[in-house]
Parts: sequence; structure tokens; C-alpha cells
Amino acid sequence: MNRRRYFYVLLLLAIFTASCSRRSPETNFCQYVDPIIGTGAHGHTFPGAVRPHGMVQLSPDTGIEGWDWCSGYHASDSSIMGFSHTHLQGTGAGDLADILLMPMVGEPKFQAGSKSSPDAGYRSRFSHNSETASPGYYSVMLDDYRVKAELTATNRVGVHRYTFPKSDQSHFILDLVHGIGDGVRIAEIQIGKNEISGLRRSRGWAGDQWVYFVAQFSKDFETASIIENDKILPSKKEAKSPNLKALVSFNTNTGEQIVVKVAISSVSTDGARKNLNKEAKNLSFDDIHQNARTDWENKLSRIEAKSSGQENLNTFYTALYHSMVSPYILNDVDGKYRGMDGKIHQTEKGNTHYTVFSLWDTFRALHPLFTLTEPETNAQLVKSLLSKFDQFGILPIWELHNNETNCMIGYHAIPVIADAILKGQVKLDKEHAYRAMKTSAMTDNAGLNYFKKLGFIPYDKEGNAVSKSLEYAFDDWCIAQVAKKLGKKQDCEYFSKRALNYRNHFDAASGFMRGRKENGLWKKDFNPRELSILGSGDFTEGNAWQWMFFAPQDINGLIGLHGGDKAFIQMLDSMFNQEPVVLGHANDVTGLVGQYAQGNEPSHHVAYLYNYAGQPWKSQRWLAKIMQEQYSATAEGISGNEDCGQMSAWYVLSAMGFYPVNPASGDYIIGTPVFDEVKLHLNSGKELIIKASKVSKDNIYIQRVTVNGKPYTKSFFTHKMLEKGGEIVFEMGPKPNKKWGSSQADRPVSRAVPKGLLADENRPSLFMPYTQSENTLFARERNVKLRNIDKKATIRYTLDGTEPAATSTVFTGSLRIDQTTTVKAKAFREGFEASPVMSRKFIKGLFNNGHKYPKLTLNTPASKPYNKQKAKILNDGELGSMNLRDGKWLGFSARETKEAQLTIDLGETKELKNVSVGVLVNTSAWLFHPVQITVQVSEDGKNFETAGQKDFPVPGGHPIIHINRSEYSLGGDVARFIRIKAHLVEAMPDWHLGAGSPSWMFMDEIIIEEDTERLQAKK
Repeated sequence: MNRRRYFYVLLLLAIFTASCSRRSPETNFCQYVDPIIGTGAHGHTFPGAVRPHGMVQLSPDTGIEGWDWCSGYHASDSSIMGFSHTHLQGTGAGDLADILLMPMVGEPKFQAGSKSSPDAGYRSRFSHNSETASPGYYSVMLDDYRVKAELTATNRVGVHRYTFPKSDQSHFILDLVHGIGDGVRIAEIQIGKNEISGLRRSRGWAGDQWVYFVAQFSKDFETASIIENDKILPSKKEAKSPNLKALVSFNTNTGEQIVVKVAISSVSTDGARKNLNKEAKNLSFDDIHQNARTDWENKLSRIEAKSSGQENLNTFYTALYHSMVSPYILNDVDGKYRGMDGKIHQTEKGNTHYTVFSLWDTFRALHPLFTLTEPETNAQLVKSLLSKFDQFGILPIWELHNNETNCMIGYHAIPVIADAILKGQVKLDKEHAYRAMKTSAMTDNAGLNYFKKLGFIPYDKEGNAVSKSLEYAFDDWCIAQVAKKLGKKQDCEYFSKRALNYRNHFDAASGFMRGRKENGLWKKDFNPRELSILGSGDFTEGNAWQWMFFAPQDINGLIGLHGGDKAFIQMLDSMFNQEPVVLGHANDVTGLVGQYAQGNEPSHHVAYLYNYAGQPWKSQRWLAKIMQEQYSATAEGISGNEDCGQMSAWYVLSAMGFYPVNPASGDYIIGTPVFDEVKLHLNSGKELIIKASKVSKDNIYIQRVTVNGKPYTKSFFTHKMLEKGGEIVFEMGPKPNKKWGSSQADRPVSRAVPKGLLADENRPSLFMPYTQSENTLFARERNVKLRNIDKKATIRYTLDGTEPAATSTVFTGSLRIDQTTTVKAKAFREGFEASPVMSRKFIKGLFNNGHKYPKLTLNTPASKPYNKQKAKILNDGELGSMNLRDGKWLGFSARETKEAQLTIDLGETKELKNVSVGVLVNTSAWLFHPVQITVQVSEDGKNFETAGQKDFPVPGGHPIIHINRSEYSLGGDVARFIRIKAHLVEAMPDWHLGAGSPSWMFMDEIIIEEDTERLQAKK
């Protein structure tokens, strides 16, 4: 090739390379990222080295106890206990921090020590002034040892570089006991001449987590020892125990550097070794650091933002960085990974399997952001969710390292999958995907049994009932849209109807979503400012103010419930303008603007709702305030838990000027842009350019908008519109333009059900009848009075077990019953949908209602603090509820007794029909059903015969909270004394967070029924 042709080839190559680049050569987006942002206050982020969605999150641990140490690091600390390889990004619960490595100089120590006394262990003091953190890199000076620590990473390998002083006592401790909020099931260590390998299998928030590792050092060990229970095992190079560490030692010269490459795997040490050899074996620390930076630069350059404000760029690009940390890669380089069924699986060629799905948070903004910035990754995330369905039987709720944590509420894998399908961004078997969605929505878990039957969840039957109903309704709307796309008309109608169920919690009198019983009666003593937390109260991490606006699938319907635009806007105004005071305590409810809580997810869409009611300028006002006050380029710069990218994704989208109020609708509601210009590089190769003329801290109001040079008056964009690329120009000003986007034609529309889809969409339904008294037990006779909250409804009933029909007997006055009877009732009214069936079994039994007999004696004392309660509550004719704190349950702990025993003296011999025993099952609260219940009878109180015995399996996972009443037929046995024996679950099963610990049993009413038929026959 001659010189001239060679020159032209090089020139063409340079032009081609420049044209294919996502960014101009002079750009450097990593410079704007500060991983320290969010490590203070309650952000719960970590500052260490990670690749985009990398399996390894190599970061310093400053603490492992307490809510603000869920990620292992907090900016308030001044000492480091070591550098571990797995971390959670901004969660509200802690786990991980596996495979801790820490250098030491001097006398070796085997415990970390404490923050108050670092010298007591291998922990070292440090100064934040010596820290450097950037995408894919972290370094700090460990002051106590004069060792500089540097960290970088590949996807599956954590790479350390330590610069030592001169010493003949330089060491590393590799600690497999260390972890956040977990306990080691088993650990394994093998030591070679310059390598440590093994396993850390733990139980924590993730019930069964496997982390195999291979750690290769750049220098052979002078000495190496295995430590078990903080004692050196002489000459041993292999060990297996729950309490293992390794100590390796070196002689070092001044400035000598030792590099450690630590690969991990969920499959095997062989898998970890393959990961190390493939990704890091022949590369230096600096090579890997540069590759990590290049990876991040390519990801961050998908959005080019321009601003005169440096802090805005720091906040924005750090948020974009945080949004790309999780979910994490789970499979090894050969495609193998450990699945949710505990088995080893193989990914299909070209696919990647991911873990850590904080779906209650991330369905709102993170996954919709991915559909714009990295749809190829989002497609793999969707496929990962469907693989988890295949392994687990339902879609995951909050999946962590191939474990279902059952944390939070809803089934929010569904909007993620639905959005990808509806946007056409993922190639998959849609029938399979739909089956996964429908199956997950048709279980009876977490109140769904009531939601399907009643159209809402009663507050006295399930914790967080209101929040669950609202979120199920949205998820069901997503299913309906996919059913419509697939031509499943009947399913579309069914789930569309369920999408309207949110309305059953709306109280028109107060304007709030409220808890109610199954009969429709509202919960008393309602205060909209009162907070409740996950697992108790009516709401999940919030109050009625923060949850009243969650119906993203039907905002127009919600406006109608409030009485129209004016009333709806008044409620929004009231929310933002009142004092930011809440009643009660919930760590997650932070970042308050009035009652709006930016620090937690239920509020995230609310500021955009003014657009639907014709006042988008108010959205612009509040969004500017939220972005300016709740986010900053400081350690405290995130107002609440970062939550695996959701808090950051909210800011990224909002700063560009729009947000997906309904994250599966394909609509983005316009807010207020922050930057002079944003250029979004789309996967199609097109560019979306968003300009904001005259934008500033004060110029927050949209004056007018053009799209590709043409006036645009609508207050929303569609995904189809954005993915075409082009240019959007906002003209900004200091005062609102109240005409822009306000007309009915320019507003976004959100209706759960298109007109005409459901013939009875607006046909009201009746709530089931109820009994005036909730107690269904009686000793002699009972007058049953039926009521309905609709005074105009007619109640019809049956006593023969059949379902009431429109021709059944009309209830008037009261029903007198003198024997065990099942009453079924239903409400009817013309023009209304008939109510669900009320079914109540009224049981006539032998109860101690103030008389001498029956007399109940505990042969086994109740456990503290229940031993102060009188034993008679077990036979007082009053049933305990599913609220374990209602004072009607007697508790027994397997720590104190293996078998609970009690005896009931009836005072005289009687002919008995059956005995039933009630037990509350709430395994999340450590309340298990006994494995065996035995009923014995006696005439003299000395010689007992077994009349019935039942065995109960220990559940393999958390069942629905319920009261189990087991019956034992006595068949007319004549007895005066009854003895009950209940054998407790002595140690909770391996899947439980408290595995190995003693269980509790909560017992209530012992119901004894006489054989009335025989008595009547004798008479």
C-alpha cells in the first residue's frame, strides 16, 4: 500500500470512528460523578468500585449495624474495618458485605474492633480528606497502618492495590464471618502459595446466599494461616466451619504494592476462577481501572447535559451513575448461575441473568428510564424476571441473590414486563410472559384472597391493606393491557375491573383512601397524618396523605371521585402547603414538602398530577422546589434511601423535564427542565435533543414549547414520540404561563377502563352484610342481627348452607338460634351489583363466662410476657383476631417448653361432640403452628385417653397470615376433663430469617361443643 492510500484509509477510519462515537472526544462525564453523594444522611449508598450492573461491588465497610449502615458505609464514620465485595445500593434493609479483606501492619488482630475503640481490632482510622471516589475507582489512606488502599473492579472481580510501608509484619486478614445483618451457615477456606479460595454461605435478608471466591495475590505468602473461632489452626491449609478467617503475611519494602484480585461466583470456586481468568488475569490494576472508567464513560455518555451550573451536572451525572449500578449480573462468564430454586442454571447464549430487584421502588422510574437509556439491558432484566418465575412459581417481589425476601408489597415485576412488551423492546414468548403475570396475580398471598373476592382488602384481615389494594389495582391494569394486546378479551375485562378496585377504599366524606372492614365499615379514629410502616397499619411506609393519590392507571377517575378538577387541585395544594408534620415514626418518610415525601416512593408521581387537572404550572413550581431542595452534590444529597436507583432515576427524568406517572402507559408527563440542553443518544442511532431557553433557578415556568420547530401545547410526551428523536425546545420564564397545557385537549388522560369495555363499569356494588356483634360464640342462645351500610339494601339469608339468592328469605328484626348454625347473607338493591356473601358460623359451646366451670388450668406456664394473662382467655367465648397484639392470645415459646399443655374441667361429665383449637400463624412474626396437637379426655381427671391427634407440617415458606382452627371429633364421648397437648416447632426452619431459633405458638379459644343431637334425642 502506498503512502497516499494509507493516509486516506486512516482518514476514513478516523471519520468513521468519530461518527460512531456517542460523544465528542473532549467530553468527560465521569468527572461529574461523585460516589460520595448519598453516603450521608439516609441515602444508604456505597462509594466503592463497581462496573455498570457489576456482580462485584467492592467498597469500604465502616459499620455493619444500624439502619444507616445498610450499605456498610456512612459518611459520619472515621474508621474502616475492611473492604468487602458485595453491597446493596441505597436499600432500607441490610445484607451482603461478603468476603472482607483488610491489610494490617504490626501485631495481627482477628477481630475488627469498634468505632469507639479501633485499636482493639484490625479496624483503621481514616480521613475523608484522603478519600478519592470516581466511577470504577476508590482509594483511601489507612492512617493506623500507613497503607494506601485502592480499589477497582471488573464485572465479576474485585481488584485491590495496597501500598505498604517497610515492615516485616505486613498482613492481610480475609474475614468470612463479617457481614451485614446475616449469619454464616457454613464457610470453607483453602490456602495455596499465593491464593485463598472458598465459600461463604450465609443466612440474612437473603435466606440462603452462596458466595464462592478465589483471591489471588501478586506476591507469594511468607506465612499463611487459617483461623477458626479466632484461634490459629496450625499447619492447616483447608477448613470448613461457620467461623473462619485467613491470615497471610509478607515482608514489604517502603512503597511496595501488593495487588489482590478477588473473583466471586454463586456457583463454585471453579466458576470464580473462570471469572478471574477471563476478566482480570493478564491485566494490571491500572488497565482494569481504565477499562472500568471507559465502561462508565460509555454508559454515562448516553445522555449529554449542558449547564452553566457545575453542581447541577454533579447531581445529575451522579444520579445517572447510581441508576446504573443495580440490578447486578449474577451469572458467571460461562453463563452459569444459582437460581431461585437453589439449582444451577445455564443462560442462553447472548443472555445475562441479573439479581437484586427492588421492584417496589424501581418499577416507578428506574425501569422506564432504562427503556430510554439502555433498553438492551432492560430486555435482559425482563428475561431474568421470567426465568425467576420458572424457578420459583410466581414472579419475584423483592429478589436478592436468588432469594425471595417477600419484602414490600404488590407484584411489581408485572409493570416492568408489561412496559417492555407494550413498547416492543424485548423479544420473548409473550404467552409465557403473560402466564407469569396472571399466575402471580391469582394467588391468595398477602391479601389477594380478599382483593379477588371483595374488591378490596379489609384492614382487620391484612396489614397495609389500603396500600396493597391500591398497588394491586395498578398492577392488574398492566395485566389488562397485555391481555388486550394478546387478544385475551375475557382476561382484559376481568383485570380491567380489578384495576378499578382502588375506588373501594375512597371515602368521599374525607377525600382520603381509608381502611375498612369487609362489611364496608370505615376504620375508626382516622387521622390522615398518622404513619404506618411495613407490616402494620393501613399504609406501607406512609400515611393517608402520601397514599391518597396512588391510582396512576386512573387519574381521571380519581379526579372524578374528588368531585372534579377544582376539588382535586385543592387537595394537591393542601398536601404541599401544610406543615410538614407526621404522626408516628417511619424511617423512610423523609424529604417532606408539606405532606409530600420525596424521600420515599409513594409520593414520587404526585407533583406531576396538576397536569391532569389543567394547572401544569403548579407542577413546575413544586418540581423545581423538590429538585433544588431535596437533591444536592453533597454526601447528604439524597433525601431518602436511594433504593437501588429509584431516587436517582426520578431526578434524571425530572431534570430532563418529564416523568412517567403511569410507568407502563408510555406517557411522560411534562415537568420543568433543569439544563440548557440535554442530548439523549437513543439505541436506534437517533438523537433526542431537549433545550431549555433562559432556564435558571428562577426561570422555572414553561412559557411555550416547540417540537421540531412546531408549537406544542400538550403537557405530556409519548414514548413513540421521544424514540423518533428530534428537537424539543422549552422557553422558560420567572412567571407561569397559565394557558400553556391547561386546555382539556392538552392534558394527559389516564383512565383504567376505556369507555364501552365494561358494561357495568360505573355500576356500584354493595358491601356484604354484617352482624351487629362480631362474636360468633355463645353458650345458650343467640339473637343474630344483620346489617348493611347501605340502608336501602335488602338483606336475604339462608341457614341451610346454600348461597342466598334474590328469592331467599328477607331478613327482618333478628334471628334466634339455639344451636350451632351457619348463617349466610347477601345484600341486594336494584341498580347495584349484589354484595359478596357473608358467611358466619355461630357456635354453641361450653365457655367460662364468669361461672366456676369450665375451669381451665395451664399445666405448662405461658411464656413471658404472657404469663401474667389469665388462662381463662383460652375459653372465655371471645375469639382472637389476626392482630397478634389484640390481647386475646396466649403465647408459648419453644425456648421454654417443647410442649404446651392445658386441662379443662367441665365440672361434670358431659356427652361431647367435638373440640377445636385456634392457633395464630404469622411466621414473619415467628409464630408457627405446632407440629402436633393431641386431645385427650377423662372422666376422673387421672386416666386420660387420646380422642384425637393431628400432625402438621412445618411450612416451606411464609404462608398467608391466618388463624388455623383444627377440630377433633369426640363422637359422643362422655368426659368431664379435656387435656390439650401442643408440640411446638422447636427450631425454625432453614428458610426463615430466624432459622435455628425457637419458635412461638399463639393459642386462643378452645371451643368445646356438646352433642346436642343426642341430648335432644334423650329428651
